Amino acid sequence: MSRYIGPRNKISRRLNKYIYGNKKYFKKKQYPPGQHGLLKKRIVKKSNYYIQLLEKQKVKYKYGILEKQFKRMFNIVNKKKGITGELLLQMCERRLDNVVYRIGYAVSRYAARQLVTHKHIKVNNKTINIPSFNIKIGDIISLNEKMKNNINVLNALTINKNKNKDWLKWNEENMSSECLKLPNIKNIDIDHQLIVELYNK
Repeated sequence: MSRYIGPRNKISRRLNKYIYGNKKYFKKKQYPPGQHGLLKKRIVKKSNYYIQLLEKQKVKYKYGILEKQFKRMFNIVNKKKGITGELLLQMCERRLDNVVYRIGYAVSRYAARQLVTHKHIKVNNKTINIPSFNIKIGDIISLNEKMKNNINVLNALTINKNKNKDWLKWNEENMSSECLKLPNIKNIDIDHQLIVELYNK
């Protein structure tokens, strides 16, 4: 996830989808930012390019991926057999920072990225500090010993209900998780076909 230091609520309002920021503030002002935000909300007609671009931006901000990196990921999955859009979202879901968030070690993807870059996360007992590292089936993700008693991690595990994902098997004793299969992207509210159409123009 790239580090975004700008106004977070504005991103959610611009994309008309809660990505990050204050959720109560987003619900209160569900229209684009700026002095003409309410006027833009009334504009019904939107071009196909605008709709496709908006969908791509949702994925980029959701997973914190820069344009160059995202295009490279698309080129990789575009050469593989299968539905390109689904493969792209699965690749995003299998990023180490996202997996750490899904397990429940952190309350946000940004916090999960910090855990990874600060060398607190292990994959198959080997410390990995690359947020974009792709998890494979059979990989075991765990914490360094000193982080198992960290209050922020323990609070995140208590709050976060995502550790029981069907593709991640949680081990309570070791506080680790194993990747059982490829992630199910059906519950992700993204129309991946629009992204494929945008890049195939």
